[in-house]
Amino acid sequence: MYLNKNISHDTLKAMTLEEKNELCKEIRSFLVKSVRNTGGHLSPNLGVVEMTVALHSVFETPLDKLVFDVGHQAYVHKMLTGRLGRFGTLRKQGGISGFPRPDESEHDAFIAGHSSISISAAAGIAKAMKLSGDNHHAVAIIGDGAFTGGIAFEGLNNAGKIDANLIIVLNDNGMSISKNKSAFAMYLAHIRSSRKYLKTKRSVKNIISKTPLIGKGIDRSLSRIKHIFKEIIYKSNLFESFGINYIGPVDGHNMHELIRAFEAARMINKPSIVHVYTKKGKGYLPAEQNPGEYHGITSVKTAVKSKDTFSDVMGKTLAELGTKDKSICAITAAMKYGTGLQHFCAEHRDRYFDGGIAEQHCVTFAGGLAQQGMKPVFAVYSTFLQRGFDQMIHDISIHPLHVVFAIDRAGFVGEDGATHQGIFDVSVLGAIPNMAIYSPSNYCELRNTLNRALYEEKGPACVRYPKGREEWSVNEKYTPDFRFKSGDNQLVVTYGRIAANLTEIYKSTGKSTLQLIKINPIPKEVIQICANYENIYLFEEGIENGGVSSKIAVELLKLGYKGNVSITAVNDFVKTGTVEQQLELHGLSKNKMLEKIIGIPQGIAMNE
Repeated sequence: MYLNKNISHDTLKAMTLEEKNELCKEIRSFLVKSVRNTGGHLSPNLGVVEMTVALHSVFETPLDKLVFDVGHQAYVHKMLTGRLGRFGTLRKQGGISGFPRPDESEHDAFIAGHSSISISAAAGIAKAMKLSGDNHHAVAIIGDGAFTGGIAFEGLNNAGKIDANLIIVLNDNGMSISKNKSAFAMYLAHIRSSRKYLKTKRSVKNIISKTPLIGKGIDRSLSRIKHIFKEIIYKSNLFESFGINYIGPVDGHNMHELIRAFEAARMINKPSIVHVYTKKGKGYLPAEQNPGEYHGITSVKTAVKSKDTFSDVMGKTLAELGTKDKSICAITAAMKYGTGLQHFCAEHRDRYFDGGIAEQHCVTFAGGLAQQGMKPVFAVYSTFLQRGFDQMIHDISIHPLHVVFAIDRAGFVGEDGATHQGIFDVSVLGAIPNMAIYSPSNYCELRNTLNRALYEEKGPACVRYPKGREEWSVNEKYTPDFRFKSGDNQLVVTYGRIAANLTEIYKSTGKSTLQLIKINPIPKEVIQICANYENIYLFEEGIENGGVSSKIAVELLKLGYKGNVSITAVNDFVKTGTVEQQLELHGLSKNKMLEKIIGIPQGIAMNE
């Protein structure tokens, strides 16, 4: 038994290759059993077991800094840095995060929930260490999928000139969540297929090494021969063109090759890239055969039978609309299945576009389609759309262009922690002129508001909806901007998922309720209704600053409103937990909402 709580860099370094290979088997067995129990990212971590063990054998954290890109592949790293005994708490409230967090361990060098940032971060870390006289290394571990993000190339463009101990480990498994089909993926595939270059280079080096030394000329000759062979076999090396020393491709499941490559990169003391090719899901046959399906899995304790989700309903509805309207196009940023666009792709392949992990490109690409009269729908998680904020202003809204944003995972998303919560889209997008935003709370509203966004709006329009399944339903041909039920002289206002609680609130308390469906711009009738009530309770599953609740309060203030306004919303980054726990913690569960409105009003007195 080699896997234990006390495993460290020193114990790894002392192990033989055979012992390290046995350790890798134990790690895989532990991962499958543990992650199936807790839920989490399985296939990405199964694919990097040997690579991570090799990294920790050569580099010593926290002195050397490992920066994981899209840190869901850092489970093995956590197991090797003192957190093995806490793995049963993975992605649970108060437990260890599914992503690197420096506040969790000194071995985690940088937060990494979104992709493509590791090269830039590691370059900054490496340069800071160099400036302070620290000769340790910063190592960026980035996948080929994350390399499709623009910031990865921005980092690469600057990495070759920083003169610091920076190493980039390119984990090339041909996948993002779905299979990569980009030009960069084809380029890497070409390099992988050109391993004959390495064999030829080694043969030439061996022959020359046996020749009597004749001074510096032999080194120059070897360098020229190496360059010639590269030019012959794959013409040029992208990475060396950026001034970065290239090592590879290396078999990511061969411990001997990995350790040799990492040691060579460490000895060079200049920016280097080690190209490692791996198999996503390695060692667990179901994950090898279906790496996308096993990318992120649900706990076996909470798994339920397959049923439509908001994502599925959006995807199926868009596919149906696309059959009637040939101008509708669908765009994803490497999230075909996550956003439900597999349904559109299956029926309208020529109008389906996967831009890879490149949200900025997807937004502007959608603008180009719209400029020529198409109706593009960009389906994207709320947390990832944050990356396209400038493009939504400059390339869409200023025109304005008619692009529809299907914003998935709006609000709390649960176990993925602070980096993935969809709590900022309303505040951020609501600040952009010409931006219509709908927030349906059930499937019928989703279908109808998607139709409204496509055919009633002339400029950019967003339809935002939560992760998971509907909690209540309606059956109507057209969804209005809001729903109002008159009760006593106190008004409860909300939108989105938690609007499902309004029916119970109305029945059990007799208070008036107002469900917003179009939340930007806020309909004038909504403000007029609010102005008639002495006490108003606003509940919002999103950040308060700049949110719908704040806007309503401001509009009431402009009218000289003299009553009380109570706002319950999010005011900080959201900690790991289930969606139910997050709703409870932030006062947005049904019980917490009832508790708040039954008590004495504690809001802002507008007449003070």
